[in-house]
Parts: sequence; C-alpha cells; structure tokens
Amino acid sequence: MKAAYIEHTGSINEIKIGDLPHPQVHTDEVLIRVEAVSANHVDTFVRSGSFKTNQSFPFIIGRDAVGTVIEIGSKVKEFQLGQRVWTNSMGYDGRQGTYAELISVPSNRLFHVPTRVNALQLVASVHSAATAAILLNDVFDTTPNRKILIKGAGGHVGQKIVELARLKNLEVFTTSRSSDFDQLTMLGASQTFDYHDPIEEIPEKFDYIIDTSGKVELQSNLDSLNQNGQLALITAPVSNQFQFKVREFYTNQKSIKGFVISHAGLPQLQSAAKVINHAFEKNRLLNDELLILPIEEAQLAHSMLENNENHRKRIVLTLKK
Repeated sequence: MKAAYIEHTGSINEIKIGDLPHPQVHTDEVLIRVEAVSANHVDTFVRSGSFKTNQSFPFIIGRDAVGTVIEIGSKVKEFQLGQRVWTNSMGYDGRQGTYAELISVPSNRLFHVPTRVNALQLVASVHSAATAAILLNDVFDTTPNRKILIKGAGGHVGQKIVELARLKNLEVFTTSRSSDFDQLTMLGASQTFDYHDPIEEIPEKFDYIIDTSGKVELQSNLDSLNQNGQLALITAPVSNQFQFKVREFYTNQKSIKGFVISHAGLPQLQSAAKVINHAFEKNRLLNDELLILPIEEAQLAHSMLENNENHRKRIVLTLKK
C-alpha cells in the first residue's frame, strides 16, 4: 500500500512516499481504506522528534483520517463494512499514523461520520474541534452563562472554541485581527477586540480565558480573571518564560492549566467525539477553508506548516481510490 512514512525522525526530507505492507488487523481493530487525512502542526513535531513518543520504524506519519470500513476484527461489534468513519488519535504512543491507503485503528478510537457531512471538511476539523471540546468540557468543566475570553480566536482552534462555547451558553468574548470580527460574530462572539490592543483595555472580567497565542503576558491574563477564574494555555511565548504575582494569584484562588491533545485520555477523546459529531450533524464546526493536496505532497504540507505558510487554510491530503 502507498504511505508517507519516515525511517527515523528528522527534517521534512525524511518523509518518503512508497509501498509498505498492509497493516495487520487485530481482534479489537478495524481496517480503514483512507479517503483523506489532515496535516497538523503536531504531525511535524512527531516527525521531527521534537515531541517525543514511542515509535516503530518505518513509521507512518499523521494523526487524523476519514475513510471506509473494509475489515473488522473479531471482537468489534459497533462497526459494519462500508461505514464511513474517522479517527483523530493515531500516529502517537506506539500507534502507526494515518498517511496511508490502509490503516488499522483500535475500535475505541474510531467514530462514525454523520450522514451528509462532507468528509474533507470533517477531517480538517476534528483535531481543532476535539481540542476545543476537551478544553471546555474537561480542562475547565465550564458552567453556562459565565464569561469566557478567547485570545487569538481567529485561528483554527480559536474559532472552534468560539462555536462550541456559544453552544454551551457561555458569553463569548474574543481577541483577533479586525478582519476576523465578522466571522467570529457569526460563530457566536458577543464582543470582539483587536488583538493589537492591550488586554487591560477590555473592561470585562472573565471566568475563563483560553490563550491560543502565547503573546500576552501571563500577569495580564491573570488580571483579567474574576476570583476563582481559570486560565488555559495551549502554547507558550517564544522566550518560554512568564512572570506573575504569586500572592495575588493564590489569594484569589485563580488557576492556570496547560493542555495538549496528545496527552488527552481515551475517555476525553471519546466524549469530545460525541460533542463534535453532534455539532457536525447540525452543520457546525465545518467552515474551514481547505487546501487540498495529494498524499504525495506530504513534504510540501509539512514545510508549509513549519514555515507558517497558508495559515488561513487547513491542509488536507487525499488518497486516490
């Protein structure tokens, strides 16, 4: 079968396109004929070796995929031949990735594609949508009618957080480029602010803040929280350093939480899949602009991600049937 794989971690030049043996299907797994995969920044981290994880070589890169069930392990009961399915947690912790014609996926990491949902839009969304769902449901365990501020809301993850936060009846505030204001308002933001302006100029205080940018001083974020407020960081500043006022922080019972979806537990991923599939059924979370490339362009896709080129579009790699 055709696959994009590496024989050891390193630069994009390590990505090879070639034939590998068909994957073995264990009793608790499902064999998928892949239609499309999305290319994510985390794929580049795993491929380069900057994000350490258990790998066996040759290692197929990639995390997310959408495709069709063509073989079912003997212990699997919840899937049928011909069903369209998706996954978003392969290519990590000993699991082979998704950039291949055929992939064998543990059934508990596989989810149905809702009826009439565009498969390419779905696979482009599942990484950022699941991140948003876990942040709101597990990292924060949000309460309706509270105020949330999303920093860098114009990005892929930020937009998914806005949409899901509004569906959870949170009052949503955002910072972004002014060119994103109309889109964010359509997705559910009640107030939008230019990210160039200091956060201190926002008159509101918030119960939750999610910083997707890494460009706001930690103390500024903490100053914008209510008592018992919670801050989530999903990136870091270039300096990898922050300072903050510790006494003020603990006496107001504020909290700082970090999150990467690679460390999400299986129950979190399964819960997130239910949330985002429900949204997909309502034609939500499916508004990403796509750049569609063939799997043979995996090197190009990783180069674009590493150089922050074409950051307004989600990269989807397709496989010929």
